[in-house]
Amino acid sequence: MSVPRTERLLNLLIALLNTRYGLRRSELRQKVYHDTSGNDVAFGRMFERDKNDLRDMGFDVETLTDLGWSEDDPATTRYRIGKESNRLPDVQLGPEEWTVLLLAAQLWERAALGTAARSAVRKLQASSRLAEVELPAGVQPRIKPAGQAFDDIVAAMHDRHPVTFTYLAGSTGKEEARTVEPWGLGSRFGQWYLVGHDRGRNAVRYFRLSRMTSAVTTLARERYSPPVDFNIREELDRLPELPLRTAVVDVKAGRLLALRGRTVEGLPDVAAGGPADGYDRLSLEYRDPEVLAEELASYGPDALAVAPAELTGAVRRRLRAAADFSASPVPAYAFADARPRTAAKGTSEDQLRRMLELVPFLVHNQGLHIQDVATHFGVSREQLEADLRILICTGLPEGYPDDLLDIQWEDDHVFITQDLDLKKPVRFTVGEACALLTGLETLNGLPDLPGGGALESVTLKLLAAAGEEGLRAASLAGPQVAPADAATHATVRRAIEAREQLHLTYLSPQHDAVTERDVDPLRLYSLDNTWYFEAWCHRVDGLRNFRLDRVQDVHPNGAPSTAAYPPAEGVPAKLFTANDDDTTVTLQLTRQGRGLADEYYAERTAELPDGGLVADIRFGNTAWLPMFVAQHGGTARILAPAELARAAQDWLAASLALYGG
Repeated sequence: MSVPRTERLLNLLIALLNTRYGLRRSELRQKVYHDTSGNDVAFGRMFERDKNDLRDMGFDVETLTDLGWSEDDPATTRYRIGKESNRLPDVQLGPEEWTVLLLAAQLWERAALGTAARSAVRKLQASSRLAEVELPAGVQPRIKPAGQAFDDIVAAMHDRHPVTFTYLAGSTGKEEARTVEPWGLGSRFGQWYLVGHDRGRNAVRYFRLSRMTSAVTTLARERYSPPVDFNIREELDRLPELPLRTAVVDVKAGRLLALRGRTVEGLPDVAAGGPADGYDRLSLEYRDPEVLAEELASYGPDALAVAPAELTGAVRRRLRAAADFSASPVPAYAFADARPRTAAKGTSEDQLRRMLELVPFLVHNQGLHIQDVATHFGVSREQLEADLRILICTGLPEGYPDDLLDIQWEDDHVFITQDLDLKKPVRFTVGEACALLTGLETLNGLPDLPGGGALESVTLKLLAAAGEEGLRAASLAGPQVAPADAATHATVRRAIEAREQLHLTYLSPQHDAVTERDVDPLRLYSLDNTWYFEAWCHRVDGLRNFRLDRVQDVHPNGAPSTAAYPPAEGVPAKLFTANDDDTTVTLQLTRQGRGLADEYYAERTAELPDGGLVADIRFGNTAWLPMFVAQHGGTARILAPAELARAAQDWLAASLALYGG
């Protein structure tokens, strides 16, 4: 997006904020747009787009007319923005409330609403100084990225556009095209569900995101109105959990210890014939065939789904899709450069939102070093200076020097002396309100939250500040983040606080073995309610991540922790820690699977015309990558190194051979 557009939007905003009577379109055209083209139709379209952009940012553009005149007459219609109605009310928070709020915002770090959460926190910091807080030792709860479908549906839901996608119906096992008005999105039973009005069936329906078999397409030209009193949590509370069922699986002898640990007694009746030589027949309980199929597909030729037929078909479908994708022609692609991957380039709207947060932040934090300001906003110094140069060139239409924003940073310390009444942050957008309020709701049940009712009090304060946008947070519900094994969680937490070393008995699925090791625990973090802890492992002399539900025994060994905290990699903890001897693997990801690039910290990416990506990702252990390709069922494949690509194809071919080709 061009810099002039950002300047135009900012100048338009300042002009509309600083008029009590209102400005006619002709005045704005001359003084703000400097448009002398004479093309009234083109200017009218541009002006309407700009008004909509300002409304999307939280500004109500009022339309005023003289008594007896119609809004259709541009000569008598005036426009303005009320100063207070568009401002975020002051929200005063104590240290415990800030602690809870930062934990809630941190939940979305790797999810779609992470940018909105960070923006909302910056707005609160601009109007209420951040208290000195200390987050619970080493604890970083987070929501697991739910894929590109989640991002697309959230955006469509907030803008109230219908969406279309193909869906694998659980009742029929058939793929069907659906057009849905998305009313709400929430997590239950470890899965994300979309609830909305299915236009084809003219009824409310529930859709599991993991059953969507195509990318989500937004119908941007259409709009809808959801029910006024809709609440996604209440809807999902009525959703019954799938019943327990029993699957029959043949497992290669001596393999898959983790899967064997979940076997149950008794085998249901299946077709005549026993397992092939070298395989054991097991019974497993499950609720959702798609979830179990994803796991069994990853095991490749080490596991064969025997019954029921629905499960067998689901595994075969995933393997077939992965094999077909791996065998398809390699697309033309080119990485832009060899620099590490950074966030996507922002639009004019993104830049303007950042600058509207920047002005009140500078007003309340005079004299900060310019690099500290850039770090606070998550941009480079060069980008921040570009923002500041735009700001100092904007102000009232045809204003004198005193009518311009006045910011200096010649000595690397930033001061603002003229703010043109932009010193209060803009009210929350729908996305920002949803990110914080849904995050706070998600924290319920998390151990060791600050006491004194901080969670309830900060929620009430944000609801009051967010207004109507806060009410729309009822359309989003996060997963539970409380740890399933509270005792193990507490043991690790105490060791982190006391700087104690732990002795660990751990089941490693990648190595298919149980090992014992001594570790220095550094921090706990979660993806939904799956908890991990990062530790320095003395067995391998390096950083490792351990899943709490795979810990068979853990206790202090009496030695003090010797690892430095926090680790050099800083926060947040990464599920995959890069090392110098890692292998760089080039993956092709479909549009559905492109979220894996962020989940695995891709170093660089190349966009593909179909919405997919080619990504370079570093892996320490490449032996499990064929499992990775099979698990993702046609949304990811290996392009390079060639030997890894061949290994994955061989793995898929051997897997399909078990199912008859």
